[in-house]
Amino acid sequence: MNTDDTIVAIATPGGRGGIGVVRLSGPDVLRIAQQVLRRPSDVDHQLDLKPWRVRYAELPDAEGKVMDRALVTYFRQPHSYTAEDVVEISCHGSPVVLQFLVGRCLWAGARLAEPGEFTLRAFLNGRMDLTQAEAVRDLIQAQTLYQAKVAAQQMEGAVSHRMAPFKKQLVDLISLLEAGIDFAEDDVSVLAATEIESRLAPIEQGLEELAESFRTGKIIQQGLTLAILGRPNVGKSSLFNCLLEQDRAIVTATPGTTRDLVSETVEMEGVPLRFVDTAGIRQAFDEAESIGIRKSYEAAADSDLALLVLNGAEDLTAEDRDLLARLHPLGKLLLVVNKCDLPLRLSREQLIEEVRKLGLEPSEPRALASGPLEREVVKQPEPYREPPTLLVSALERKGIEELRRAILETALPALAGERESQFLTNVRQERLVRESLEALAAARRTLLDGVPHEMLLLDLYNALRPLDAITGETTVEDILTNIFSTFCIGK
Repeated sequence: MNTDDTIVAIATPGGRGGIGVVRLSGPDVLRIAQQVLRRPSDVDHQLDLKPWRVRYAELPDAEGKVMDRALVTYFRQPHSYTAEDVVEISCHGSPVVLQFLVGRCLWAGARLAEPGEFTLRAFLNGRMDLTQAEAVRDLIQAQTLYQAKVAAQQMEGAVSHRMAPFKKQLVDLISLLEAGIDFAEDDVSVLAATEIESRLAPIEQGLEELAESFRTGKIIQQGLTLAILGRPNVGKSSLFNCLLEQDRAIVTATPGTTRDLVSETVEMEGVPLRFVDTAGIRQAFDEAESIGIRKSYEAAADSDLALLVLNGAEDLTAEDRDLLARLHPLGKLLLVVNKCDLPLRLSREQLIEEVRKLGLEPSEPRALASGPLEREVVKQPEPYREPPTLLVSALERKGIEELRRAILETALPALAGERESQFLTNVRQERLVRESLEALAAARRTLLDGVPHEMLLLDLYNALRPLDAITGETTVEDILTNIFSTFCIGK
């Protein structure tokens, strides 16, 4: 991709609107703008553009007839989005007019920008690192205010700032080892193995915490999926409607009304939550119900959090115990005792005792479904604790707010307290941190083997390279193309 020419693209979303913006970036923006636009005057049509000043201009067609009028802003490099000369032309948001304006710019010598090319140029010109460029995309795609806030913080370099101390410690360690090798004859002290190990420990701990932050960052970006499960007629669909604050699922007194999965997404404290109402789980009476029950188990396996709904007005049944035994190994389970408006026959203490009787740990997989669709639980969240138990009444809407808070605290502990924005938010970043950790683990093994420091340095350099790649200090063209191709054309 040539980055030395002048590019043009529509910078506003497609469709009709009151305002549309066409953006130019590159060395010839002034010439192209002056060739395409003119000053509204009977004497001198030459458009006089001054840096960071807005000019009123006309957009003529090839015959000189006015097609539209526009406001033109010139941003002189390096103080622009791309760190190049940039001109932005704001006219009416008609797709016809905007495409005509782009066509005139192409006629005057500009090239149509590739997706994300403006941000790519900003990165290549040092205006932002790669994590900040990815945050631009995240901000554009944000669906909640909290997603936008996290992206805005990362545009300010939050990820880079969190990672910087560990990179510096790693570079310092490499420098000391290099000095010990290069100046061995000059009485430069050589680091002892214990000191090297003590320097590696905080780096590994910090990077491990950074890698783990991806779970939170992923949920912030993609949301949570929550499956609501239980026996028929315990109030799953009523609870589903309460959490959505709308009558989305059919509720009747007849057990087994819900046969298929019903899902809906809502926003809760800035996090998209997808609730899935499932078929009541019991001994199936027909094939359709059997399929629905199997789908319920599959929904539980695929969810970030399972809500097991129990009837608080009844004693725990064998079906309840079987469900608890199957869902408990997921490690992400909320016990919801419904119908607390009636005299309770089921207490928190009883449920805790039932959980303890199971003697299961989250790392012990148990089949969620039997037969050809048998699936194993593979999720092993940390740290493990007994599942929270909430008392609610879906009928009277009691305890619903407490349940909402418990959902967030259980599924996303990092949001329960102060919300920091220094999360890893995409797979690329997390994978590179993991690569660095693998190299550091190799360095520890090398250290234990007592081999020369030259071999240890190879491992440490292998740990540093992925960290550089996160911010884009070392990149390859294929990686850049993959990242910026997900942007819209005008960004």
